[in-house]
Amino acid sequence: MAEKDLNELFLDTLKDIYYAEKHILKALPKMAKAANSDKLRTAFEKHYDETEGQVERLEKIFEMLGKAARGKKCDAIEGIIDEGKEVMDEYVDTPALDAGLLAAAQAVEHYEISRYGTLKAWAEKLNMPQAVKLLDQTLAEEKKTDEALTKLAESEVNYEAAA
Repeated sequence: MAEKDLNELFLDTLKDIYYAEKHILKALPKMAKAANSDKLRTAFEKHYDETEGQVERLEKIFEMLGKAARGKKCDAIEGIIDEGKEVMDEYVDTPALDAGLLAAAQAVEHYEISRYGTLKAWAEKLNMPQAVKLLDQTLAEEKKTDEALTKLAESEVNYEAAA
């Protein structure tokens, strides 16, 4: 058996985040529908559109590698999304629902930031400048989304939940 290297690890992690992004696309409309706050709903809808672009960027990277764009089951994102579903079920019709949804969304963002940061660093080491550029674009979007969610939590959602 050939020794696994950084190229294989990069591809495996790319498959992982591709799977995650596809599942996030399924979860975001449900989260938007469940949200009470118009601003939170709008944030989820905006991020849905961004996520579609992120999936397209990942598909470009797979193409650059000469590989089919296929996901690899990601237990981490499934767990985070399941926690979001639990919040929707357990806190439906309560003031805390939006705070829980926002927290679940930020857990997703933090996972994505970690993955994209790692992939970008590996793409740099593997001398893949086009992949670095695409991954950096997505990483910047994920960080911006996380910051927007933090501002929304601190300015509105957490106050409503505590009221």
